[in-house]
Amino acid sequence: MTRWQGLSGIRIVLFLLAWFSASWFGSWEFNPNNATRLFAAIRMVEDGTATIDPMAPLTIDKAQFGEHAYLDKAPGMTLMALPAVALVDGITGDRADRHMLSSTDEGFVRYLRLRTRVAAALGSALLTAIAAVMLFDLAWRVTGQGGAALFAALGYALGTPIWGYATTLLGHASVAALFVIALAAVARGGGRWLAVAGLALGWAVVVEYQAVLAGSVIALWAVWRHRHRPVALWPMIAAGVAGLLPLLAYNVFAFGTLFRIGYSGVVGFEGMNQGLFGLTVPHGAIMWAILAGPTRGLVWVAPVLILAPLGLWRLAEERDGRALAITASGVVLVALLVNAAYVYWDGGNATGPRHAMPLAGVAALGLAPVFAAIRSPWLRVLAVAVLLVSIAINLTIAAAEIFAPPTFRWAWWDAVIQQRFRFGDLRTIPSEWWGWTTWHGLGLWAAVALPLSLWLVQGCARLSPRTRCQT
Repeated sequence: MTRWQGLSGIRIVLFLLAWFSASWFGSWEFNPNNATRLFAAIRMVEDGTATIDPMAPLTIDKAQFGEHAYLDKAPGMTLMALPAVALVDGITGDRADRHMLSSTDEGFVRYLRLRTRVAAALGSALLTAIAAVMLFDLAWRVTGQGGAALFAALGYALGTPIWGYATTLLGHASVAALFVIALAAVARGGGRWLAVAGLALGWAVVVEYQAVLAGSVIALWAVWRHRHRPVALWPMIAAGVAGLLPLLAYNVFAFGTLFRIGYSGVVGFEGMNQGLFGLTVPHGAIMWAILAGPTRGLVWVAPVLILAPLGLWRLAEERDGRALAITASGVVLVALLVNAAYVYWDGGNATGPRHAMPLAGVAALGLAPVFAAIRSPWLRVLAVAVLLVSIAINLTIAAAEIFAPPTFRWAWWDAVIQQRFRFGDLRTIPSEWWGWTTWHGLGLWAAVALPLSLWLVQGCARLSPRTRCQT
C-alpha cells in the first residue's frame, strides 16, 4: 500500500475532514462566552493588559475587581486565541481601537468575526481533529477493525455537538479533545505518551477548571497501571505541571497574584456564590434533563451515543479492555455529575447540554466495540443509519445555531431548524467572506466532505484486521 492507501492516509484524511468541517462553519461572535474570551485576547495582544474595560459593556460575562473588568472564565481558550489575534492583526494591520466598539459598527463586527473564526480553527477545531485521529487509533487497537474505529471517530467529531462547539471559543470541545488525547496516551504507555497525557490533562484544567474532576479519573488510571513502577509516572507529572504553568502566569499577569481567578469576581450571576463557584450537589431531575430532556437532552442532539454504554459494557467484559472501559465510564459519569451539580446547568444559550460535552470523546470510544460486535448486515445498516442521523443533526447545529435560546422547549427543532436552518440562516466561510449564498456555502462543504468520507470508508474497508492490543 502507498502512504495514502494505508493507515497513515486514513489518519491524514480523517484529520482533514474533522478540521475542515469544524473550521468551515462559525458561531456568533457576540455571544457573551465567545466575546469575553476574545476581548481578553485582543487586549493582551494589542494593549498588553488583561483588562477588558473598553469592551466590557458588550458582554454580560465578565469579572469585576476594583475599577477594572476582566475575563471571568478559565483563561485557556483566551491564551489559545493569542496567536490567532496576533496573526490576523499582523496580516490585516487592523486593531480594535480603529473601530467604534459597538455591535452596530460593521467594521468592528467583521474585525471580531475574523478573529473568532481563526481562533476557533486554530484552537478547538484543531484539537478536535487531533483527538478524532487518536480516538480512531485507540478504537482500532481495542477492536482490530478499521470500520469500527471509523464509526467511533466520526460519531465523536461529527455526530455530537462537539462539531458545533468546535466552531466557538468555549472550552467544551477542547476539553473533550484533551480527555481523548490523554486517555489514548495513557493506553499507549511509555514515557513520551505519558508526558502527552500529563500535558493534555494539565491544559484541560487551564481551559476549564472543573476538568480537574473528570480528568483525575484518567490520571488515576495511569497511576494504577504503573503502580509497580511509580518512577514511570514522572514524565506525566512533569508535563502536567508544565501544562498548568500558563494558568499561574496569567494570574500573575492579570491580577498580580497566583491566588485569584476570574470566577471569584463574576458580575450578575449570583448563583456562582453557591457551593464552590456554583457547584453544589447533583440532582436527579437535572441529570434526566441533561440526558433526555427535550430542551437540552443529549439523546436528541447525539442519538448515536445511545449505543456507547453498550460498547463500554462489552469492552469491560474483556479482561484486556476492562480498565480502559472503567476509566472511560468514570470520565463520563463524573462529567455528568458535575453538570448536574452546577447551578447554571443548562448553560443559558446552548444547543445540547454544553457543560456535559467534555464526555463526548471518551463516551464515543464505546461506539467501536458495539459496532465491531454486530454480525447482522441489517443491524450494521441500522447502526450506520443512526450515525448518519446524528451527523445530519449536528451539521444543522454547526451550520446554523450552536447557541439555541433556552426559551424553546424542543431546542434543536424549534431554534435550529425552524428559526434558522430552513431559512438558510447559516454561517459558512463563503457566505461570510466571499459573497456566496449560505446554501452555496453549505453545498461546497458537502462537495469536499462527502468524497473525503467515502474515501475513509473505502480505506478502512481495505485495512486488514489487526490483533487487538492490551490496554
